[in-house]
Amino acid sequence: MSGVYARRIAVLAASAALAATTGLLTAPSAQAAMPTPIAASTARTYLSQLTVKAEGSSSGYSRDKFPHWITQSGACNTREVVLKRDGTNVSQDSSCAAVSGSWHSEYDGATWTAASDLDIDHMVPLAEAWRSGASSWTNAQRQSYANDLTRPQLIAVTDNVNQAKGDKDPASWLPPRAAYKCTYVRAWIHVKHYYELTVDSAEKSALQSALSGC
Repeated sequence: MSGVYARRIAVLAASAALAATTGLLTAPSAQAAMPTPIAASTARTYLSQLTVKAEGSSSGYSRDKFPHWITQSGACNTREVVLKRDGTNVSQDSSCAAVSGSWHSEYDGATWTAASDLDIDHMVPLAEAWRSGASSWTNAQRQSYANDLTRPQLIAVTDNVNQAKGDKDPASWLPPRAAYKCTYVRAWIHVKHYYELTVDSAEKSALQSALSGC
């Protein structure tokens, strides 16, 4: 792990720990969308900089090694923050649970009015991250990754569409809604580049192909 990345993840881990233990951090303001990913031109550059390497083993992987959802502010955990951010007219109860609102799922274009119909997707799935370099991180570093609200890593989408995605990379799965594929691959590359995760050859080819239409 490079020194620059180690410093990045240390800051993220410290921030996450502060939020979890003190609840003093203010939840991000509503913006009705995940953070905007890098432009297509930047994505092409970043993709060329990623290390191409066969995926590692899933041995030892567990979602428990990526602790989520952590407290972000008061009673609000990461899931509830994303639901509030990605929805329209979202109302929350005293426990910060979304009790009403409307959500547009970018992956498939569906609209939902019950939070239970939505999953919070990790753009680059936890298992994919594990096989691409996160197996060597500490649990605190993986916790920061799994709860990252700053990069385009978390998005509220239709639950069964997210489950169909599973831990697949873009060589095996892209959003069924064609209009979102460009944003999706830009976000994927953004996250992989920031966290210095590797890509396998089929994944890189799929990303290059998708970017050609951006």
